[in-house]
This record gives sequence, C-alpha cells and structure tokens, in this order.
Amino acid sequence: MPIPIVNSIASWFLKKRFHQIDLFLKYPNEVQNELLFNLLKKAKDTEIGKEYDFASIKTYREFSDRLPIVNYEIIQSTIERSRRGEHNIFWPAPIRWFAKSSGTTNAKSKFIPVSQESLEDCHYAASKDLLCMYLNNNEEAQLFTGKSLRLGGSKELYKENGTVFGDLSAILIDNMPFWAEFSSTPSSRVSLMSKWETKMQAIVEETVDENVTSLAGVPSWMLVLLNNVLETTGKDNLFDIWPNLEVYFHGGVSFNPYIEQYRSILPSKSFKYYEIYNASEGFFAIQDQNYSGDLLLMLDYGIFYEFIPMDTYNSPSQKVIPLSEVELNVNYAVVITTNAGLWRYKIGDTIRFVSLSPHRIKVSGRTKHHINAFGEELIIENAEDAFKKVCKQTATEIVDYTAAPIFMKGKEKGAHEWIIEFKTAPEDMETFEALFDEALQSLNSDYEAKRYNNMTLNKPKIHNARQNLFYDWLKQKNKLGGQHKVPRLSNSRDYVEELLELNANSE
Repeated sequence: MPIPIVNSIASWFLKKRFHQIDLFLKYPNEVQNELLFNLLKKAKDTEIGKEYDFASIKTYREFSDRLPIVNYEIIQSTIERSRRGEHNIFWPAPIRWFAKSSGTTNAKSKFIPVSQESLEDCHYAASKDLLCMYLNNNEEAQLFTGKSLRLGGSKELYKENGTVFGDLSAILIDNMPFWAEFSSTPSSRVSLMSKWETKMQAIVEETVDENVTSLAGVPSWMLVLLNNVLETTGKDNLFDIWPNLEVYFHGGVSFNPYIEQYRSILPSKSFKYYEIYNASEGFFAIQDQNYSGDLLLMLDYGIFYEFIPMDTYNSPSQKVIPLSEVELNVNYAVVITTNAGLWRYKIGDTIRFVSLSPHRIKVSGRTKHHINAFGEELIIENAEDAFKKVCKQTATEIVDYTAAPIFMKGKEKGAHEWIIEFKTAPEDMETFEALFDEALQSLNSDYEAKRYNNMTLNKPKIHNARQNLFYDWLKQKNKLGGQHKVPRLSNSRDYVEELLELNANSE
C-alpha cells in the first residue's frame, strides 16, 4: 500500500479519534464518572460485585466508602483462583492472560489480570493513539515506509489449565492482528523467545538488513540491543544502519539516565523521543507533543483514577480523591479501577499534575524506596530478605546500608552499588557479594532477568563502610534521631556519592 494512502487512513482515524479525545479533554470528570458506573454495572453479578452490592452504588462517594483500597498482597489469593481457571470472581468475562511483573514482599512475581477488554480498549487503543498523535505532530513522518523495531518479553504457559502468563509486551505481541506482523521487526517467533541471550542475537540478525523507521521498548533493554547491533555491524551510529530511523517510543523506566547514551548513537537533532506511561495494570498516559516532558492522562481507556496525596499516604488521615479534586504539583499515589477487574488498586507509582486543563502529568517515582533504573524494580523487602539470608550463611551482622544504580556508560553494563556498614564483617567479601546476588535473584524475577548472563546488569559492587559512617553522615545533615532514616534504595546516586566521599575522606 503506498505510503500517502497509509498516512491518509491514519489521518482519517486520527480525526475520528480526536473527537473522542476532545470529549475527555473538555469533560474529564463526566467521562471518568460515566466510566466508573459502566464498570460497576458490568461487574455487578461477579463475586466482588455481589459482596459490595455494586448494583446499589449510585455515587462516587458510595463507591469510595464501600470498597477498600487494596494492594497486590490483599488480592493475590483471588488472582491465584482466577489463574487456576475460576471465572466471574472480579470480572465477568474469563481472564486468560496474566502479565507477570516484579514481586512484592510476599511473592517473587505479581500476576496482573489482562482481560479482552483491557487488551483491546486500553493497551491496543493506546498504541493506536500514540501513533496517531505522532503522525499528527509530524506530517512529514515516513514511519510506514519501513518497520518498527519492537523489543518485547517472553511468554510461558501456566501448566495446570492453559492460562498464559508472561511479560505484558509478550502478551501484546502474541495477540496482535496478523497484519501488524508485516510492519514490525523482529518476527513474533523471535520476539517471544524466552532466552534473552539467544533472543538478542536473533533480533540483531533479523533487523540489521531491515528498513527500521522507529524503535519501541524499555530504554535499558533497548540500549543493550542497540549496542549489540553497533558491535555486530562495526558502525559508529545507528543512522549508518537505518538511515530512515526517526523516532523512539519508550517507557517502563525513567529515561533521564539514558538520554546522553542514546544521543551519542543517534546523533541527530531531528530524531524524536516519545514517552509512554504504561504498566502491567494498564496504559495510562502518552506524550502528545514533540519535545515535551509531560504526558497526557488518557481518561477513556476503561481505567477510573483516584489519587492519594503522599503527605497522607498510609497514615491514619489518608485521603483518597477523584480526578476532579487533584491540584497542581502535589505528589500523588495512583489508585486504579479497571476493565480487567482491579478495584481500587494501588499500583505503587507516584505522579504529579503539571496541567489540569488538560490533565498532564509527570511520573515522580514510587510509593516505596526502590531501584528501577533498568526495569528491575528492586524493593526494600528484597534487600532485607536477602541480607537476612546471607548474614546467616556468612555469620555477619549489618548496621546500616544504602544502594544506588551504576548507570550504563558506553557499552559497559549497569550495576548496583552498595555501601554496607558491618558490625561483624564477612571474612571474604567476594563470597558475600556472590551469595547476596544469588539471594536477590531468588527473590525478584525482574532483577534475575536483568542479571541473566550479565545481559543488562553486572554483579553488585559492595563497599565496606567504616564504623559510624551513616551516623556521621546524618549528623552532618543535622538529622540524628527522631524520624530521620538512612535512605535504603534510591534511583539517584546523590546519597551514595556523598557517603563514598565521606568514607574516602575518613581513611
């Protein structure tokens, strides 16, 4: 099909879709309210619908008073029932797919339900909207003269009953319409390979001779792939391989640590980066303008939003508000109710609004300290449980610790850098490092994937801190006692750099 015709079809779809987008831009609260009651009506005869009498809920206030706020631990048992094949628990339609994501305190991995409705009306709808917005902003775009290089995950079959679980990207690729295969590379067969090392090489071999016009994937994994492409071809930058490359659609982890590395291998001021905000639980927001750092919150994807101001989060005075009550530049935890049967579910992300008309956001972090520089979503509970296990194995005791990422530089992989103050230090630090690394992998499947054969992450680097290092650091900041604590995990290197400098100056 000639490219002008393809662009014309996209333009037609865009104009049709913009009418719908215009509705939620002008009437955001009404659209959200209607969406909520459609979800309640659809699920009124499910197990949860009967438990909370969805049929009698007439107002948002009744909804918020009646249903509790939940996290994964609270609903894990009902999700497991659904995975075993039970139906009509939290959503009327059977749930066949479960998106596997990083774990919680009580589970190595989470399994998030993906309904047919969320697949079509959220994830795929968002992909179409993203393309349409990009084409609308860039009339000279030539995306359809070539292919999109997509980087997805793997899938597995849940052995007991045939429900499928895997990375969300794998579920999306596996269910794409047949025609989408012709506009993407690598093939679905290669995209869904489970062994990352084999898969990476297969992707390189399949894509280097294609006319790639766009990239789509998580920045950390994509950088590993692109460096492999450059190494295989012996080229200095990606335009020498794919001269028509024009845009990278990215999401999943913060792009800030990677910007300069991408610019070095994509040295063109006209090359564009478009950010998306999606998760296993749903697709939430899209960058709808060129060169913007803000994301438009999409209000008609079957997701009803609520927000918890972080200054009240998990406190006795915790406040939960709908979209109509949000304010600018307040840090909010996100709560969602979805067309896959998640009801008032805390996704663990924090956002802030930079515009209320329309509702544009920036992702500000997580509700817990964590490291997610490479998509590993390492949480404090993982670290604490790993330390508990390894300290027992090595007869060591820990006083304090903190950790931060070592960001990728050139072709060097990332890593985690730990500063640990021991009460009783290990006899062999290398053994301690290896055992700790193994323990983290056993507790967190996403960390395990990134560490596999050093594909994205090298082994952790551990510094033995001098006695009272953390005490002296807090004292310098006038933060001794009370509620002041050493930040355990951080996506920034600020704390680690200060502590390393203080440790060096004391030697």
